[in-house]
Amino acid sequence: MKLDGKVVVAQGGGPTAVINQSLVGVALESRKFSQVTRVYGALHGVQGIINEEFVDLTQETTHNLEQIAETPSSALMSTRDKPDETYCKEIFKVLKAHDVRYFFYIGGNDSADTVRIVNEQAQQADYEFRAIHIPKTIDNDLVLNDHTPGYGSAARFVASAFTGVNLDNRALPGVYIGVVMGRHAGFLTAASALAQKYPDDGPHLIYMPERPFHREKFLTDVHEVYNKYGRCVIAVSEGIVDEHGVPMMTKLATNVETDAHGNVQLSGTGMLGDLLSDLIRDKLHIKRVRSDTFGYLQRSFMGCVSDVDQREAREVGERAAHYAIWYNLDGSISIQRTGFYSVNYQLEKLTDVARKTRHMPDEYINSAGNGITDDFKFYLRPLIGSGFPVSHRLRAPRVAKLLDGNT
Repeated sequence: MKLDGKVVVAQGGGPTAVINQSLVGVALESRKFSQVTRVYGALHGVQGIINEEFVDLTQETTHNLEQIAETPSSALMSTRDKPDETYCKEIFKVLKAHDVRYFFYIGGNDSADTVRIVNEQAQQADYEFRAIHIPKTIDNDLVLNDHTPGYGSAARFVASAFTGVNLDNRALPGVYIGVVMGRHAGFLTAASALAQKYPDDGPHLIYMPERPFHREKFLTDVHEVYNKYGRCVIAVSEGIVDEHGVPMMTKLATNVETDAHGNVQLSGTGMLGDLLSDLIRDKLHIKRVRSDTFGYLQRSFMGCVSDVDQREAREVGERAAHYAIWYNLDGSISIQRTGFYSVNYQLEKLTDVARKTRHMPDEYINSAGNGITDDFKFYLRPLIGSGFPVSHRLRAPRVAKLLDGNT
């Protein structure tokens, strides 16, 4: 069936270094089909649809779109709105008024749920309509995906940052804590392990939300590493929880903020790193303790983009256009690993992806719960792309001392 009408593409949630590749993939591929009358981009995601804030990408030059594709962050801007049924009715009302027949939403599992609801309303209204969710998240927590666009580049940044941190910490020893994004999944924090080249390289300890965080065990871990190496580099997910699933931020701090959805505010604050640093100073009496919160730096860092991530982000956008316009199908695009290293793209049911969270598999986390396994390193290495920098050490022999130290 040939369905004539407009395309609307939007971007939701946190930006990534490669999300514009997906946008451009949709736009350029959609423009090839004669049944597509216009390709619109919605500014600020679903919020822009409600407010009818569209730009006509049909009138954008291919050259400029290609330049946009190479630019990190969301070119159409984004939103944190989490639509409910009433909100989605307004979305559908606007799309129908503009004769939109193809809707593409680039985002995480909440975005998949938005696509699901809007698609169901179109079906109830007997309105011919195709809706595709295009995966995107640096957290790598979408189910049915081997990995998600945006993760490879963010992981490359985290691994690169910890490589530099480890070199710094080796030169001037102490304890360093790096707090990495990840509310429910530890994939991004685990990426710090690619900084490990030599046996004594950090991060020496890695803590993820998939394993309960115990203060006393944490202090014991730090104490053992510090005694062994005279230093300790730690990577910790912002979403670490206790054995009851309570965020450690709420247990260590007296006052915590919540976002619009009632979630504890984890990003945009250095509180967790400061609290863990204070804990080490107070209990282990180590003076040189420092912490950083990577925050937004991980998401759209222009100088640290994976070429593999870029290619796959482009292709999920292109494949979304193919499924919707060629095959008249709805769903969510997923990335499947088919070898070492190759991928294929599948169309999943929206209900199988929406509002579901993927976690780190057990085989990727060590038995102590404070590090990762080689299986995870093998999984991650292709995703961060080519040309990943590695550190080196001097191998020259020491010169024999001439004085006995008492002279």
